[in-house]
Order: sequence, then C-alpha cells, then structure tokens
Amino acid sequence: MVLKKSICALAGLLLASHVLAAKESITVYTALESDQVKPYLESFKKAQPDIEVKIVRDSTGIITAKLLAEKENPQADVVWGTAATSLVLLEQNGMLEPYAPASIKHIEAKFKDTKNPPTWVGNDVWGSAICFNEIEAKKQNIPLPTSWEDLTKPIYKGKIVMPNPASSGTGFLDVTAWLKIFGEQKGWEYMDKLHENIGQYTHSGSKPCKMAAAGEFPIGISFEYRAAKSKKEGAPIAIVFPKEGLGWDLEATAIMKGTKNLKTAKTFVDWATGEEANKLYAENFAVVAYKGLSKPIEHIPSNYASMLIENDFAWSAKNRERILKEWSKRYESKSEAKK
Repeated sequence: MVLKKSICALAGLLLASHVLAAKESITVYTALESDQVKPYLESFKKAQPDIEVKIVRDSTGIITAKLLAEKENPQADVVWGTAATSLVLLEQNGMLEPYAPASIKHIEAKFKDTKNPPTWVGNDVWGSAICFNEIEAKKQNIPLPTSWEDLTKPIYKGKIVMPNPASSGTGFLDVTAWLKIFGEQKGWEYMDKLHENIGQYTHSGSKPCKMAAAGEFPIGISFEYRAAKSKKEGAPIAIVFPKEGLGWDLEATAIMKGTKNLKTAKTFVDWATGEEANKLYAENFAVVAYKGLSKPIEHIPSNYASMLIENDFAWSAKNRERILKEWSKRYESKSEAKK
C-alpha cells in the first residue's frame, strides 16, 4: 500500500512538472521589419515568459496572400504589425476574431476598427519617403526632387527604384496615395510617366532605401523608418517628403478567427496594443496609436503627421485586387525576380 501511494505521488509530481514545463505557444504572422521584431519580442517575453511565439515574417503583400490562401485552414493565431488595409481585407472575408484589448480606450479612434468590439487595432503609422543619395546625385548631376511630380522629369530616367505594390505594403500605400492625390485617371497617367524613370521594382519596402544608401540607385522610394534609420547610421542620403502629401498605412494587429489558442492570442494582443509595446513603436515611428506616446524622431520633421494624406482603408482594401491587376499589367516588366 505504501509503495502504491509512493508511485501515485511520484506520478503526480511528474505530471505536475510536465504541466509547469509545458509552454503555451502561438503562431504570429508579421510584416514588421526584421530589425524590429527581436527587441519587441524581448519585451513580450519579459512580460509573458511562459508563452512561446513562433514568428512567420515576410513583406506585407506576401503575408496577406498567405493568409488569404490559408482561409479554410488558418495557420496563424495572430497577425501583428501588418497593414491595416490588409486586415480590412481579411475582415471583409470574415477571417478576423473581434476583440477589444485592455488598452482600447487609449487608442486613437482613427487608428482602430470602428466596430465594437474591433476586429483590428493599430500600432503605428508608416508612410512614404524618398531616399536621395547626395554623393551619387552630385556625380550624376541630378537635382534633389521635392515632389512626386519631380520624379517624372526626364533627368531621372533609370535613376529610381521603388517597391512592387503586390508584395510590398509600402509600394501599395504609394500607389493608392497617387490614385487619391491625382485621381484615378491622372494617377495612372502619373505612374505611366514614373515608370519611364524606374530602374527596378523591388519586393521589399526597405530595399529601395537600402539600395539608394549603398549608391546602387541615387533615388529610392521607401518609407520614413528605413530612411531615418539609414541616415542615422551614416548613409549619405537626404530624406524627401514630397509636397503633394504622403501615402501611409497602419501597422496593425488582429486575431485570426478559428484560432485554437484564443486565450493566449488575446494575451499577446493585449501586449501588442498596450502601453509598453507602443513605447517601443515610438522609438521607431513618429506617430503611434496609443494616445500621448508619440514623440519626435531624429530626421523626421516635427510636422510629419500633417503631411499624411486623407486615407480610406476600406477603399484601398476593396479595390486592392483591381489596382494590383492593373499595376501588374502595366509595370511588372521591371520587377526584380522573385526568390
């Protein structure tokens, strides 16, 4: 009897230790920059050391396409730091789980879904910027552009690189911005003229700025985080914020409908939309979703928020497929090869 009790007690201890050792786990799809993910996750792990986060990271367009392809058999529990326009598209396809995180009252109204509870919540704004290599420009005797229209001038022929909107969220926010700034017909006419000056379309929003910083092209259409970071690291670039206005989108977070790890997913979203995470976002972006936490960023003008155009995420999501089809038909010939 004593032996039997001892065995039972040992079995109980082993089971308890196994339960304690077992970590909760979620799969998170993200389009955040690779150099952002690590410090962000380190903060989460300090707050929730017993949750394992499996990251699947790629460009916005690729993450969006992957999620849509997995609609009938979702593999992600959470989508984090991915364009709000993409999340609106997923919402329109009935793929998101409504959830109001603990921080919801602190989130700016324009940076979250209007439904109650919301299906997605914003983290931070990222927007258009032009990286202009001053050394290469001087060698090639080309002037600093100050507007989107400037980029269509013949002097820039073959000198510009920009992201493909089908794979890059930055590329998509640029294209939709031009359609909004100039109107549909004139927007496509603008892109026709710009295409004449494009040397290559990349599959990454960061890459054009990196290429400009390295002198591969004198001009890279990119976004403000990568531009400011490159300049801070010593790249010989000027950062141009075109005077017609800046296209922009939100890095946002949502829970996938059908997740088998709903409780853990909610814990992650509470953190990802909370104060501590937004303080980290504010180290990289001039505008964050959490009220009162935005602060100046080196090399980003203090009036940056006022440069952002009027946006309509629902319109961009609804028209995404049509816009990308038309863009690919016209301009795909200059895209870099897909890996």
